[in-house]
Amino acid sequence: MSEATANSGQAAGADNGKGAVDGSRRTWLITSCAMGGVGAAAVAVPFVSSFQPSERARAAGAAVQVDVSNIPLGEKIVVEWRGKPVWIFHRSPEQLATLEKDEAQLADPNSQRTNVPTPEYAKNRYRSIKPEYLVAIGICTHLGCSPGDKFTPGPQPSLPDTWPGGFLCACHGSTFDMAGRVFQNKPAPDNLEIPPHYYASETVLVVGEDKPA
Repeated sequence: MSEATANSGQAAGADNGKGAVDGSRRTWLITSCAMGGVGAAAVAVPFVSSFQPSERARAAGAAVQVDVSNIPLGEKIVVEWRGKPVWIFHRSPEQLATLEKDEAQLADPNSQRTNVPTPEYAKNRYRSIKPEYLVAIGICTHLGCSPGDKFTPGPQPSLPDTWPGGFLCACHGSTFDMAGRVFQNKPAPDNLEIPPHYYASETVLVVGEDKPA
């Protein structure tokens, strides 16, 4: 073999080897990029999913239907709407009778304040559509605590001797009457909030929506 032939063969071998190396390198780069893309996608999926509302979140804003005929007279049940406790209180005739008597002691007996607006259909002494049923959000308007039931009238701890019955927020002493109206000189600045609601029938209450037009 001539020296020229030998050199040509060596050059060809070198080129072939370089081509093989370049080919392998390309394969490695492609594979690495592909794996990187898969990894990025794997990270991105949970991140994007975190923006999707959960079933509970979607349901939280939906209206709630309640059969009020199942609530015993003089008792209260609690349902959840938008993550808030909504009281549905079946008031007795004796409890309703206290509402006129205590108005001189209330901070906003006619629900005129606008910080916690009251629906027009609840701007009455009973703060309700049906006098016997109070529908209110059970969150104190002071610092967001949940008042407790103090339905028994008369003197008792943390309450005046003339207590007519209602609700007591034990956190800071705010008191509310049987319609959720705040008494004077209490930390809570407003009456309890009345959520939108209507009656789909005589006994079915819908909480979270006003009556359709």
